Amino acid sequence: MDHALQLRAATPQDHDWIHELRHRVYAEELGQHPVDPSGRLSDGLDGENVYLVAARGDTRIGFVSLTPPWVGRYSLDKYLTREELPVLDEEAPFEIRVLTVEEQWRSTAAAPLLMYAALRWAAARGGRRVVAMGRTELLDMYLAAGLRPVGRTVRSGAVSFEVLSGSVAELTKAVAERHGRILERLRTGLEWRLDVPFAPRADGCEHGGAFFSAIGTDFRTLSRRHEVVAADVLDAWFPPSPGVRAVLSEDPGWAARTSPPTGAEGLVAEIARARGLPVESLVVGAGSSDLIFRAFGRWLTPGSRVLLLDPGYGEYAHVTERVIGCRVDRLQLRREDGWLLDPARLAAATCDGRYDLVVVVNPNNPTGRHAPADALRAVIEGSPAQTRWWIDEAYLGYADPADSLAELASADARVAVCTSLSKMYGLSGMRAAYLVADPETAGELRRWTPPWPVSLPAQLAAVTALRDPAYYAECWARTQVLRRGLAHELEKLDGFSSVDEGVANFLTVTLPPDGPSAARLVRECRRYDVFLRDLSPMSPAYEGRTVRIAVRDTADNARIVAACRSALDALRTPAAVVPGASGRAFR
Repeated sequence: MDHALQLRAATPQDHDWIHELRHRVYAEELGQHPVDPSGRLSDGLDGENVYLVAARGDTRIGFVSLTPPWVGRYSLDKYLTREELPVLDEEAPFEIRVLTVEEQWRSTAAAPLLMYAALRWAAARGGRRVVAMGRTELLDMYLAAGLRPVGRTVRSGAVSFEVLSGSVAELTKAVAERHGRILERLRTGLEWRLDVPFAPRADGCEHGGAFFSAIGTDFRTLSRRHEVVAADVLDAWFPPSPGVRAVLSEDPGWAARTSPPTGAEGLVAEIARARGLPVESLVVGAGSSDLIFRAFGRWLTPGSRVLLLDPGYGEYAHVTERVIGCRVDRLQLRREDGWLLDPARLAAATCDGRYDLVVVVNPNNPTGRHAPADALRAVIEGSPAQTRWWIDEAYLGYADPADSLAELASADARVAVCTSLSKMYGLSGMRAAYLVADPETAGELRRWTPPWPVSLPAQLAAVTALRDPAYYAECWARTQVLRRGLAHELEKLDGFSSVDEGVANFLTVTLPPDGPSAARLVRECRRYDVFLRDLSPMSPAYEGRTVRIAVRDTADNARIVAACRSALDALRTPAAVVPGASGRAFR
């Protein structure tokens, strides 16, 4: 029987074969290691590596090994110091190791597909860079794949290797451009059993919102919205205020066919009144993303240097790195610190003026942690004059609406504050947001704003919402109660190593290292029409095992808990991804 080529995570049953194949290739064939009477070859990273296997039916063909950054050490450490290879400390790379294929299968697509699978696995865990040791005589193959030598050659036994490195984003782009058609053709006869998508999103930016695929993006089956729990996006669980619903239903035909005020003058005036800000300091847009793209496109160039928090909202990395092409550094938030932003570390990172822009999302998405405005203000005021600060306060209402840096932004040319009206006011479908900056900066952005930037229904809704602060304050307070209740119920489940609340309208759950991946939990919950967000692509700090869950109403929260319980029960089997081994094209 002709079986399709299968790519999957290694199972415990694969271990003996992996060690035996390593010995045949690296000891007997290449002479890299001495022959062992046991006929098996292992190394010090066995037990911590991740293995992906290619097979046809019961016939194993080859494997590739990865060492994720959270292991804390690499095989390269055996050959070079961190001073000699600073990339290991500076960029938390994934090390792709020992691509090994049985001799009779080496002329097939198995090896390229295993390389591609390793790249996709790293990308799906937030990987931004990969490193590898490539046999010197095969250097052309690595160069063709997009990897580049870092100027270090090492020798192991009878074999010499070049140390290679590559950006995950650039490698992914190169694969798509050079081999996209071949991959799609191979895909038709491939069993892709990995917990990562075969292909990345076309725009390269991962967002939530997969729930709409269950409802139907063609809008023909909107009744499905009553069956789906959309907890993979951070839309408000509550409806907009009664006044908003009334103004939108009063004459929807007129609102749909009528051009809005050209510059959203009424909305700008209402924001100024509600927030106590000068009109000339405000710029409005169709959601935060509109303002991010517009402002960053004016302020930054490929020569700019930007500092982001990690983990942090993925749109900022997408715009700065992939759209504009800036050099981006990251201030690593740490699990052991409760993901809190340390103002002293931020001040130390920004004191020398190397950054053209520093982005702080506060409260942070996806960690849910909030840094007091006074602490941030002190860091900003002590920073160099040439550094611009972008403060994203999309979720501030859930913490303290008064703890804002908007007033500082209206007077300090170095500071801009961006606030979405979508998440806090139940208006995500309307797309309305505003930016606060000093009058000169705001005026420049308004000149680059097209007419009618916010639709008439959105302007009507936003203005009316801002006039009902009491309703929303009650909703925000109720969100805290619902979040605590959801966290309490999730903590009772057998299968999460932690449940972290934060201050906003979401929380995160983390699976243990020996449990299922976040991707598998998310996929299993979708069987119950419950959609959660796998945070793995956002940052390697999440180690592929953290899920974000938006707070919903009482009934939907109960469905979330029930779906997680059923999913954890279904996944309570030995971990599918097994540690240990080494191979042919990479070492």
